[in-house]
Amino acid sequence: MTTILVVDDDDIVAKSIELSLRRQGFNVLIAHTGVEGLKTARRAPPDLIILDVIMPGMDGFEVCRQLREDPLLSDIPVLFLTARGKTEDKIAGFRVGADDYLSKPFNLEEMILRVKAILRRTQPSASARPRPRQLQVGQLTLDCRTYELTTPEKRVLLTPIQFDLLYHLMSHPGEIFSPERLLREVWDYPYDAGSPELVRVHVRNIRERIEPDPRNPTYLRTVPGHGYTIATE
Repeated sequence: MTTILVVDDDDIVAKSIELSLRRQGFNVLIAHTGVEGLKTARRAPPDLIILDVIMPGMDGFEVCRQLREDPLLSDIPVLFLTARGKTEDKIAGFRVGADDYLSKPFNLEEMILRVKAILRRTQPSASARPRPRQLQVGQLTLDCRTYELTTPEKRVLLTPIQFDLLYHLMSHPGEIFSPERLLREVWDYPYDAGSPELVRVHVRNIRERIEPDPRNPTYLRTVPGHGYTIATE
């Protein structure tokens, strides 16, 4: 059974999420502080973590950062569920390794859709086509075993969602992807679910990590009015 860890200091919110998830057949663990959440994850690694940001002591950003630094927990997807909904907060969340970000107040049905989409992406079926060991497009080389991206300037260790996004773009060299299409094909969201801002924030975050000049991107380019593509030269 798929296990989801909910880390939220608000007991009413945590119980509401737990009830909704259990109705969908998930096993649910609850923690009310960041420290308790990390201990729970290390004791019994879940399949997904729903994480609040504003908590006493260790906040959600630090919890996510420590998860990504732990080799045994680094691949666990994280969905932030928080009252901090400004763009800069989302950028900070994705920078520490979040897979998705949902602002409070939130719709429980939308949360379930996002949870299921994350799990479909991170738990591929046995019939899924195996990935190659390496992808190379233009000046970028992506190691599909280690999640490392190599550019002429540096080598970067990507988070799981950053890897998925770049892998998809590099698997279709020269093709332009709109944010809406990426939400469907990378995040596996149903049509009209999810926000294009999610894609834009991840693209901005990736550029900050891989580009010599993030404001004038060389590798991950924008085609105005159409979307994003990987430079092939």
